[in-house]
Amino acid sequence: MTLPRRLRAVFLDVGGPVYDDENFLAAVGRALDELRAEQGSGPADRAVVRRVYDDVRVRQGGSLRTALATELLGDAGLRAPLHERTRRHWVHPPGTLYPDVLPLLRALSGRVVVGVLANQEAGVVDALTRDGVAPFVDVWGVSAIVGHEKPSPELFRWCLDRAGCEPGQAVHVGNRLDTDVRPAAGMGLGTVWVLRGEAPDEPTAEQLAEPDVAVRDLTGLADVLLPLVPAGAT
Repeated sequence: MTLPRRLRAVFLDVGGPVYDDENFLAAVGRALDELRAEQGSGPADRAVVRRVYDDVRVRQGGSLRTALATELLGDAGLRAPLHERTRRHWVHPPGTLYPDVLPLLRALSGRVVVGVLANQEAGVVDALTRDGVAPFVDVWGVSAIVGHEKPSPELFRWCLDRAGCEPGQAVHVGNRLDTDVRPAAGMGLGTVWVLRGEAPDEPTAEQLAEPDVAVRDLTGLADVLLPLVPAGAT
């Protein structure tokens, strides 16, 4: 897949591209502490949490919650309770929006349809509103609201339908290969891999070959995308 020749929509993941992924790690850490307390154990060792997180980042595959449940709760089957408990604590506090997000959205505004396409809780809408992002969002593809999660194609299709465009007219911006780049490319969307958050610190050549574009942050991304927008598009 290559970037669209006539770009009509840009979809963004949230954790990593928009907000610091440390927000999720804080939430899952609290959830682990609670579940371990119910088992009669002490708080989760944050160094172990970080190691498991980094292992998943390097592999760019597999469930972080399953790995954490196995390592720190002793049972992969506790993935679901860990997921539910994490949801209660997963918030995006003020000051965790990356500073390059609003400049990108201002540049795209009025030129393309902008959408959120993310596995997030419903409260992310309040955070994005508080931080000035909401006025730029045309499509709210939030998994907890829509009822579909990446990497399944339903969330991508839902967003494309709301944007009124074909896959080959859209780009997805995310920070994971397994839940962002691969499913988006498989459906025919252009892909931008943002190398922060759950992306590995030192991606391999093979990993870098998967997306259409790989960037360290969102600075300068508008210069890559806007030339793909048809003249006169609004």
